[in-house]
Amino acid sequence: MTIIEFPGQPAANGFSNVAVVAPGSRLIHTSGQVAIDADGTVPAGFEEQTRLVFRNLEAVLASAGAGWGDVLKLTYFVTGVEELPVVRRVRDEFVDVTRPPASSLVQVAGLFRTDLLIEVEAVAALKA
Repeated sequence: MTIIEFPGQPAANGFSNVAVVAPGSRLIHTSGQVAIDADGTVPAGFEEQTRLVFRNLEAVLASAGAGWGDVLKLTYFVTGVEELPVVRRVRDEFVDVTRPPASSLVQVAGLFRTDLLIEVEAVAALKA
C-alpha cells in the first residue's frame, strides 16, 4: 500500500487521505464486524465494544491471510460521534499509526441490535 500526502492540503488527523493498491494485489473486503463475542455476549460500553470489534476484524483478516499492515481502508458506523476519541485510541492499538488506513465514519441511528454501538468494515490488499 502506498500512502499519498497532498502538500498544501489540511493534514489528516489520524488517518490517511489516500491509499493506493499496487497492481496485481489481491483485495480483501470484510463484512462489518460488531462486538459480539464467540459465546454471543456483547460487552457494555463503547471502549470495550470497539476493542472487541477490532479483535473480530483481526480474526477475519487473518482467515484471509491478511493482517493490520495490509489494511488500507476502514469504514466505521457508530451510534455516537462523541465517542470518536475512544475509537481512535483503540484503533491505534491495532494499526500502524505512522501509516494509518484511509477512513470514513458515519453516525447511524442504530445498528441491527440495539445493544450494539459500533460496526467496522475493512478493505485490505495482499501483494500477488
